[in-house]
Amino acid sequence: MTARLADIAAQAGVSEATVSRVLNGKPGVAAATRESVLAALDVLGYERPVKLRQRSAGLVGLITPELENPIFPAFAQVIAQDLTRQGYTPILATQTPGGSTEDELTEMLVDRGVAGIIFVSGLHADTTADPGRYERLRGQGVPFVLINGFSPRVRAPFVSPDDRAAMRLAVTHLVALGHRRIGLALGPERFVPVQRKIEGFAAAVREQLGLDDERLGELVQHSLFTLEGGQAAAGALLERGCTAVVCASDMMALGAIRAARRRGLAVPGDVSVIGFDDSPLIPFTDPPLTTVRQPVTAMGQAAVRALLEEIGGTPAPHTEFVFLPELVVRGSTASGASGAASTAGSTEPAEDSTSG
Repeated sequence: MTARLADIAAQAGVSEATVSRVLNGKPGVAAATRESVLAALDVLGYERPVKLRQRSAGLVGLITPELENPIFPAFAQVIAQDLTRQGYTPILATQTPGGSTEDELTEMLVDRGVAGIIFVSGLHADTTADPGRYERLRGQGVPFVLINGFSPRVRAPFVSPDDRAAMRLAVTHLVALGHRRIGLALGPERFVPVQRKIEGFAAAVREQLGLDDERLGELVQHSLFTLEGGQAAAGALLERGCTAVVCASDMMALGAIRAARRRGLAVPGDVSVIGFDDSPLIPFTDPPLTTVRQPVTAMGQAAVRALLEEIGGTPAPHTEFVFLPELVVRGSTASGASGAASTAGSTEPAEDSTSG
């Protein structure tokens, strides 16, 4: 092994320690240096380690959470279509309860020689997760892009919606309708999008309703990003007298509507509900859901562009591309003062709404 390292180091013009780092997939080696070491392996007739072999230019991995939430298939469709147009073949890897973890799916894709990976709402969004997994992936020479959930500890391009602006849009709409007791239902606090939504919501209600931190704390309820989670969170907020509930996902918003109806409350007559995502079937709910639309198409295409630049040898900077969301007003919000029908111009189909 010593002679081999010495031969490779001499051929590549680097130290044996650098050769060792490359062969073991360790981070901290410049891309050009890494390529020199791999070229030296080829010239000397050594077989590259499996994880360092030439990657197929045609395969790109896409890792998503479960597909029960329609927003994830929506992202997958946009990203897959754009990759296909660019001549790549997408490989969809989905996490399921009790199934493969993100790390296991990543290893599977790397073993299959993908040219790069796009992560949608992965562990990068969890502030309690170890970001070292992404540095190790970078050390293996695999380019990647992350959607939803910025981390300053991960050197990669990020693509996100402006969660703070989303909450300002929702709160402004409800205040204009006369609501003064507005609740926020969202998932676990450890996730970056959740933290950002709380920040945007807090700033909006402080500015527009003059609430202090103590009263604000009563208006925020954490649960799970599911229909059942939305029902539980909204139920707690309704018990505290909220006349409107902003939810961190459309699935949670459907749960909030169920919670209101089980209490004999009409939506939007007694309680207004706003979702987040605007996933494909949301315009057809009963009532059609007012929601904040994630710009899925623009975000997915931006992620593909950033990844292909990385694959092509022009790395994008360690930055976050932030996209403005859009409020789509439909039938689940109405006046908080009279409980009457919503104000003029508040109902429109998703396809007719215009970007803010």
